Amino acid sequence: MATIAAAGLAISLGYHVIFGQNGLTMYEQKKREAKELDVELKRLQKENELMAGHVERLQNDPSAIEHQAREELHYTRPGEVIYTLPSAPAKK
Repeated sequence: MATIAAAGLAISLGYHVIFGQNGLTMYEQKKREAKELDVELKRLQKENELMAGHVERLQNDPSAIEHQAREELHYTRPGEVIYTLPSAPAKK
């Protein structure tokens, strides 16, 4: 009888270690999530560096400010003409 109880306890502990709230399956899932978050963090840090460089140029470079104004606001210099082409039709 004690052997059966010990075997049952061992099986339940083994099940808890593998499938429990803090078991191996949860550990593997958290490990995978951590890798995904690390990749996302690196991507966002790179994007942040690019944005910081863009802000720096806009704060210190008059030609960058002019380029941004021409692109977004369609500003022109005297005598210039802007041609706006229609966008490509949607394909079916």
